[in-house]
Amino acid sequence: MAHRVCPWWLGYFLLNPFRRYRENPSQILAPHVRAGMTVLEPGPGMGFFTLELARLVGASGRVIAVDVQPKMIARLKRRAEKAGLLDRVYARLAAADSMNIADLAGSVDFTLAYHVVHEFPDCARFFAEVYAASQPGASLLMAEPSGHVKPAMFEAELKAASAAGFALQPPPSSRGLTALLRKDGMA
Repeated sequence: MAHRVCPWWLGYFLLNPFRRYRENPSQILAPHVRAGMTVLEPGPGMGFFTLELARLVGASGRVIAVDVQPKMIARLKRRAEKAGLLDRVYARLAAADSMNIADLAGSVDFTLAYHVVHEFPDCARFFAEVYAASQPGASLLMAEPSGHVKPAMFEAELKAASAAGFALQPPPSSRGLTALLRKDGMA
């Protein structure tokens, strides 16, 4: 599959309030995120999940949102400011081939990779960067859209995650292409 990045203007459609009926951020994230955590969100778009992550980490936590598109980051920051959450959302631009998150080494408690791994040109590098940024015991919730990602490609992504050092955990749901991974295989 050729490498493609979701166009920035599609981010407005991804903010559709009806999406919450199928993918409720609070229900998806609450089992994994607590106050005080440092959360990494690659490819946040305009922040469909980011604002809920910021609420869950509370005033003592932070959400690092990394995207390659300046327009996505700008809109995300405006939405976070309007919601009164900008002080805990650290939005930054990434390079096309790297998230440039070496400064986070060993500090991330949780990573949300929602419908985004297939957009990275090198999923092995993606998982290696997330693994390096994660502290021992950190988890990674990954979900891919079945319309873009076939089961064989999802399995290849899981193999790349395993090669980076992540251990597959019991799945968080039986719906779609979803996996919960943990650094160092800690339970």
